[in-house]
Amino acid sequence: MKTYGLLLLPSHNRVYAQSAPGLARAELLVLDAAVLGGRLADVTTTVIGGVPYLTFRTEGLSARETDLLANLSSLYALFEIEDADAPGREPLLRPVGLSRLDRFASDLLTIQKYPGKTNEDFTKLLLNVTAMSCDTPERLLSGELRVLDPLCGRGTTLNQAVMYGLDAAGVERDAKSFDAYGTFLRQWLKNSRLKHRAETTTVRRDRRALGRRLHVELGESKELYKQGRVIDVTMINADTTAASDFFRPATFDLVVTDAPYGVQHGAAARAERTRSPLPLLRDALPVWARLLRPGGAVGIAWNTLVARRDELAGLLAELGFEVMDAEPYHGFLHRVDQAIVRDLVVARLPAPR
Repeated sequence: MKTYGLLLLPSHNRVYAQSAPGLARAELLVLDAAVLGGRLADVTTTVIGGVPYLTFRTEGLSARETDLLANLSSLYALFEIEDADAPGREPLLRPVGLSRLDRFASDLLTIQKYPGKTNEDFTKLLLNVTAMSCDTPERLLSGELRVLDPLCGRGTTLNQAVMYGLDAAGVERDAKSFDAYGTFLRQWLKNSRLKHRAETTTVRRDRRALGRRLHVELGESKELYKQGRVIDVTMINADTTAASDFFRPATFDLVVTDAPYGVQHGAAARAERTRSPLPLLRDALPVWARLLRPGGAVGIAWNTLVARRDELAGLLAELGFEVMDAEPYHGFLHRVDQAIVRDLVVARLPAPR
């Protein structure tokens, strides 16, 4: 058995950093169950040289398995630990080379700053855990999964999907957020000197305006763009319950979103508890389910102070979803601030038998 250690990514968010070891452990265990065959043993936090590492033991890692581990949301570096159990000897850390999925510079995720923005590390975690819960998690590495965020705000989830090279779509009712994301993405593409095409149009049916659509095609390189190998990004400015007016049924592999946290963000950075997301989810989940292909997965983050886990799980189960209830899926609860204690629930839409 070999011992490995994950050095966790430093976080500028002090509260999130305190929760990072537990979140990383839960994410690693979900990945282990999904694609590593449950081979990881003794997953725990170990202090080496005064620095905490998330350590585990296994028979060894293949190149494919290392590629999957490389994209864990909190992973900064991976080491093979020699002499981990030798009494009286300091462990030796041997770096393991990592090949990450990241296609673009990290500023795609970090430039945008605004009240209420979801921590980009958590957005990556939510996307990863949802991808590991669909019936073909290996497709994350090949860039074949298509992502929908039906409550996409200013596009953090869309940007993480683009970072992975995945086609992504979002729905956002707030016109200011829709406009802000379009302005940001166009400027970022221009500053990054990436070949792209972007247009905003009004979607009409029977002479009636249904909403606005931002559609962007971008290439990782000029050569790929010329070959037509582009990443497709779409954002719709409309109510999420109307999402099926803009997308065909069964066209997404993953639905990943933050349910409303039940807080309002004011100019004075004051947060007040308001309402539960359950009425919205009760109306929206049937629409999202129609857009998800059989075998796809939905991942929802929410504020446990305004809704219970069993209530969300019940809504999903009523629609025929298989709610993921194994131990690792109960390891994501963490505090964001005084008004938000966040958790996530993940469910798979079973394929017809």
